[in-house]
Amino acid sequence: MEREPKRIREGYLVKKGSMFNTWKPMWVVLLDDGIEFYKKKIDNSPKGMIPLKGSSINSPCQDFGKRMFVFKLTTAKQQDHFFQAAYLEERDAWVRDIKKAIQCIEGGQRFARKSTRKSIRLPETINLSALYLSMKDSDKGIKELKLEKDKKVFNHCFTGSCVIDWLVSNNAIRNRKEGLMLASSLLNEGYLQAAGDTSKSAAEGLTDTPFLDLPDAYYYFEDSGFFCEGNSSDDDVVLKEEFRGTVVKQGCLLKQGHRRKNWKVRKFILREDPAYLHYYDPAGGEDPLGAIHLRGCVVTAVEDIPDAKKHDVDTNLFEIITANEVHYFLQAATPVERTEWIKAIQVVSRTGK
Repeated sequence: MEREPKRIREGYLVKKGSMFNTWKPMWVVLLDDGIEFYKKKIDNSPKGMIPLKGSSINSPCQDFGKRMFVFKLTTAKQQDHFFQAAYLEERDAWVRDIKKAIQCIEGGQRFARKSTRKSIRLPETINLSALYLSMKDSDKGIKELKLEKDKKVFNHCFTGSCVIDWLVSNNAIRNRKEGLMLASSLLNEGYLQAAGDTSKSAAEGLTDTPFLDLPDAYYYFEDSGFFCEGNSSDDDVVLKEEFRGTVVKQGCLLKQGHRRKNWKVRKFILREDPAYLHYYDPAGGEDPLGAIHLRGCVVTAVEDIPDAKKHDVDTNLFEIITANEVHYFLQAATPVERTEWIKAIQVVSRTGK
C-alpha cells in the first residue's frame, strides 16, 4: 500500500508566476516528497506540485532585488520556482524544512525534526500529537497569554513553568523532571517553539536541557497566533492597555491611493474580530475612510513599488494582497515598525473572521 505523504509545513506565501513577472498569494503545503500550492487554503485540488527529489534551494535569493525574503527552488529538470515569505524568520523556517526534506529523500529516510525518542528515551506509549491537541484545548489546555519582558510584548505565549504545571496537573508525568523530558520532546518535534532569548538559548543547546522550567522562559504553540512587539518606552505598554479587546495594533502609516497613486498619511486601526484594517484621517473624525479585509490575505515586505516615483517613497514598504487579490501598499516609519505591522496583520489574517 502506498503511504500518504507527510505534511511538514503549510501557510500562505507569495509565488512568482511561471510565465510572467506576477506575484500572487498561494497556500503552500510542504510534503516530505514535494510542494503543493493552492489558490486558496480551502481548495481541494492544488494548482501545481513541485517534486523535491533532485531539487536544490537557494536562499537568500537576490534575483528580484526589490522583493525581500525570497527563496528559489530549482527542480531536477532545472525549473526555477520563486517564493516570498513575509519576514526573515518565516523564510528561514521554510528553507530549513525544505532542505531537510530534500536531504531525507537523498538519504532514503523519513522526515523527522529530531530523533527525540532515541535521544531522551521517551516511552513509546506517549502520543505527542494527541498530547499537543490536549494542551491546545480552549477550555482545559494551557492558556495563551500576553507577556512582557525586556520592553518586548510576547503575544499568544506561555511560560515554561506553566507547561510543566499543566503536565503535572493532568497526570501526564510523575514529577517535574519527567516534565522537562516530555516538554523537551514537544520542543524538539516542533510542537512547541521558543520565544525570547532565554528559551531560545536553551533550545540551541546552551543549557543543560532544551526546555526550561522557568517563569521567564517563554514558549508558544507551533500554529498559534504568536507575534512579538518591541516597545521603545514604558508609555507604549500603557498605550496598549488602553486599547485592549479587539484592537490589536494602531498607528500612522503612509498609504498609496488606488487611482492617483499618490501617498497620504492615514491612521490605521487593526482589529482581529472581524479581521479588518480600518484607516482614518489622522486630523480627526470617527468614521473610517476605508477598510482592508484581512481574512486570508498575504502580507510581505517590499523594497519598491510599481509605478512609484523615486521621491515618493523608498524605504520600509510592505504590501497587503487580499483574498480577492487587491494590492495595498503601505510605508512604515522604521524597519522595526514594518516588521511589527507585518506580523500583527499575519496573525489577524489567520485568526480573524
